[in-house]
Amino acid sequence: MDTIASLFSFITTPVSWIIVQFHKLYGAMFGPDTGWAWGLSIVSLVVLIRICLIPLFVKQIKSTRNMQALQPKMKAIQERYKNDKQRQSEEMMKLYKETGTNPLSSCLPILAQSPFFFALYHVLSKIASGDTIGVLNQDLVNSAREAHIFGAPIAAKFMDDPGKVEALNASLMDVRIVTAVMIVMMSLSQFFTQRQLMQKNVDLSVKTPYMQQQKMLMYIFPVIFAVMGINFPVGVLVYWLTTNVWTMGQQMYVINQNPTPGSKAQDHYLQRLLKSVTSHGEVRGRRRRGVVQAIVAKGPDRNDNERKFVTALAKAGFTPQADGSVKKVDPATAEAENAAATRRQQPKRQPKAKRQAGVPQTPAKTSLEKADEAQEAKTKQPAKPAGGSTRQAKSGQRKGQQRPKHPSSKK
Repeated sequence: MDTIASLFSFITTPVSWIIVQFHKLYGAMFGPDTGWAWGLSIVSLVVLIRICLIPLFVKQIKSTRNMQALQPKMKAIQERYKNDKQRQSEEMMKLYKETGTNPLSSCLPILAQSPFFFALYHVLSKIASGDTIGVLNQDLVNSAREAHIFGAPIAAKFMDDPGKVEALNASLMDVRIVTAVMIVMMSLSQFFTQRQLMQKNVDLSVKTPYMQQQKMLMYIFPVIFAVMGINFPVGVLVYWLTTNVWTMGQQMYVINQNPTPGSKAQDHYLQRLLKSVTSHGEVRGRRRRGVVQAIVAKGPDRNDNERKFVTALAKAGFTPQADGSVKKVDPATAEAENAAATRRQQPKRQPKAKRQAGVPQTPAKTSLEKADEAQEAKTKQPAKPAGGSTRQAKSGQRKGQQRPKHPSSKK
């Protein structure tokens, strides 16, 4: 870990400078040598980094949803070119390009945080050894060494030997209790965040290997954090616990305000929207009007949650409009109009195999599908007989249809 952290030593100066600035603020409030001053400085560093990463988080959400929607098509490509890995990769890249999807976007927030994480680890390791680093002079290093969070120095680790812990003016028992509690909290927050995503914000109509992978990660990531956590200083555990809590809250907000279409979270959101419309007689808020407008524009492509929402609006006597507002009408009339529109827009029922694979009813054609259609068209063309015309004229007879003989004529 120390070797990896040293690779990011170029960013230790900015990280240490940010911590010092926050330490000046909290030191004036709680005292410069207290664990509160240094601990809150690390928490504030996390908050600042995560605020700067919000645009990447938005890209991560869009990329995750696009990847989920593309899983059936990706599976078809893998099955078609399972013996040709190069062609399979080419078709995958074409699919990503045509749909504007970047598979690495889902990892951007974690990758962007990594330099700051390892830089902080490097700073705390130097503090534990009493060495200056970045803008931290010897006085600040000594102050940080004296800072304790619930009795554990911010530079101490679970695996430290008793002599090293005593040099930091602490007991090994206190350090291990504090670090163990923080490791458990860090792992549980990671598990709850992934579980919340899988249970509430996933389109349940799509059953793909991608979902199975996400379920596996739900259990693997907490174990990884628990194993690695015993080698993290208390200050790094504060950093990672804070970023996990931030991620959990950020994801909870996204699930409540911008859920994935077809998920349980979308059903709950539309129920809240329906309750608001029936209570106030209108759609309040630009975001909510945008949701209603998108549902109206989908027409026959609405999912079950959206169709149920439109039907419930009709029963309450409201008709959604193209601009995102609702129009008050007679409930019987609204239900009749909704039923008629549903009959007109009802899409053809797909075979059971396609429904289980989660293939959308009107998918965008990709290069693979276009190639299949061209090949199919060639195979459907009627083959010409080898001998030219299917009907050969006899010798001495005219080609084409023969006139019937007159009854009186000789045979």
